[in-house]
Amino acid sequence: MYMPPPHLYSFRRCPYAMRARLGLLFAGLQVELREVVLKDKPAQMLVISPKGTVPVLELIANEGTGSIVIEQSREIVEWALRQHDPQGLLSVDPVRANVLIDQNDQQFKYWLDRYKYADRYPELPQLEYRKQGEVFLQFLEGLLAEGEYLLGSKVSMADIGIMPFVRQFVHVDQEVFYGLPYPHLQRWLRHWLGHPLFQQAMVKFKPWQEGDEPVLFPQDSL
Repeated sequence: MYMPPPHLYSFRRCPYAMRARLGLLFAGLQVELREVVLKDKPAQMLVISPKGTVPVLELIANEGTGSIVIEQSREIVEWALRQHDPQGLLSVDPVRANVLIDQNDQQFKYWLDRYKYADRYPELPQLEYRKQGEVFLQFLEGLLAEGEYLLGSKVSMADIGIMPFVRQFVHVDQEVFYGLPYPHLQRWLRHWLGHPLFQQAMVKFKPWQEGDEPVLFPQDSL
């Protein structure tokens, strides 16, 4: 029986959505991509996910049985890799990987937002927000001094789960970042920025509207 591909509501520049797209790409799964304009979110997305944030993955069930909705980027990655994990990302120290992603999502992201949008948070100068965020970067630097990836010699969920957020932090002021004493972190980030799957994850698509022809992602099935 033919099953239509899942619908992925995404926003290209959102690090959570980048994480989800990377997970799908590493899993070799194809979805119908629905690029979202955050100021004008499609009603179809809000019906299935009233929280109104991306990414959202809608698994299309058999006719008459409804659908399954996954609303968290980390859960989308885990779901995708459970379907197919040819590089074994889920098997690389999963406990430590989840601890690192927790630190990223619960601590680093807090300082990242304040560093990027310092004008919205005048309580502290931007430099202080950057220094607070660097605590996590220094920890990652130590991990990467011991291996090519965050958890050693193999790529893990931690790498694809954290890299989009480090990238966003760096983009606030790239000149400053590449002048900081983090050679291993800088090497790791450059590797990911040039990675074919990340470049594929960042291809631009026009915003989706109901009635549009389906846009498959990736466009060539892996």
